[in-house]
Amino acid sequence: MNSVGQYSAFADAAIFAAVRTPWVDLGGALSQVSPIDLGIKVGREVLARAGIAPLAVDSVLAGSMAQASFDAYLLPRHIGLYSGVAQAVPALGVQRICATGFELLRQAAEQLRDEVQLALCVASESMSRNPIAAYTHRDGFRLGGEVQFKDFLWEALYDPAPGLDMIATADNLARRYGLSRKAVDRYACDSHQRGLQAQREGAWAEEIVTVDNQVFELEGYQPRGISLARRASAVSADSHPRPTDLEALTRLRAVHPGGVQTAGNSCAVVDGAAAALVGRASACTRPALARLLASAVVGVAPEFMGIGPAPAIRLLLQRSGLNLGDIGRFEINEAQAAQVLAVAQELELDSTRLNVEGGSLALGHPLAATGLRLVMTLARQLRQHNLRYGIAAACVGGGQGMALLIENPAYRA
Repeated sequence: MNSVGQYSAFADAAIFAAVRTPWVDLGGALSQVSPIDLGIKVGREVLARAGIAPLAVDSVLAGSMAQASFDAYLLPRHIGLYSGVAQAVPALGVQRICATGFELLRQAAEQLRDEVQLALCVASESMSRNPIAAYTHRDGFRLGGEVQFKDFLWEALYDPAPGLDMIATADNLARRYGLSRKAVDRYACDSHQRGLQAQREGAWAEEIVTVDNQVFELEGYQPRGISLARRASAVSADSHPRPTDLEALTRLRAVHPGGVQTAGNSCAVVDGAAAALVGRASACTRPALARLLASAVVGVAPEFMGIGPAPAIRLLLQRSGLNLGDIGRFEINEAQAAQVLAVAQELELDSTRLNVEGGSLALGHPLAATGLRLVMTLARQLRQHNLRYGIAAACVGGGQGMALLIENPAYRA
């Protein structure tokens, strides 16, 4: 095994179609919806948009981080069944935290080398339904003993190995790369403004499926469905993009004393789901969304976890025989502004090719689903601007980085 990471190349893999729900703020209209039902929604929709019968699917791959419903163990299987996939088709749960969306695509492309012809990939995340959890009370409560319940969502942002939360790891990068609070806020302000402008121009409209109140039927089994919160009848747009200026960002208090990261220059917490159909490029009867060329995943020090995309991108380029100048667009997940700036500085990235429509600072970051959004956004940009190659990447809590190389099948030199 390669001691500096894992690289995979794909000779005949393509994304036939991809969709997502709107990303909706914590406690918003999607807050009471199980991630399984959000996953069923996008699973059904991506098949309909691709014009492919569910019975053509040979494999179901699905990912979600938190156990946000009591039937969470069944998430991959129920997404497949209620999306109409044949009962005999197996389903697999996939998890690589913030890179779960990439990992779904990687595993789907790997499966194409065997008997799989078409894979349904679904990532769904309900941050709102992260539980208040207890892990030490199975045997009951002792008289006068400590009763320990914790907020799973909050605790999941803490890495006990270095004894740091994710914000602190970004502050570490700010110190290592000499990033000032002003520079970090300026980047965040630009991202918020780019995201709001992209939304106004309808940039994400083709990615998004409207979510409304509905029931999912499956013959012979109990119905499932979506019931929106806050008396909403439908949700059709991302809720987090909003007017933001540098002055407002500079007034926010740093999360940690002496640090640069605030609530305004860190990713928003949102709910959402995304889906993609992955099959053999040679068998695609319609123009594919993108060709999947290669992936790379590496490990980095947990206390500097946000730098992960840099070595992952380097490995991807090195093994694929490309250089930075060959890449038309980069979509690097904006977990924190300092983290993205550190990666850009490490790689000497051209800012005009990086997150040009904003990113997770403006839209939010539903952990498992973000990777699929990055790839579909990237693929659309490559088509719109007749660019050949794009790279999507993300850092991963615990100290990893993952990157995916895609190609525009409609590119004309």
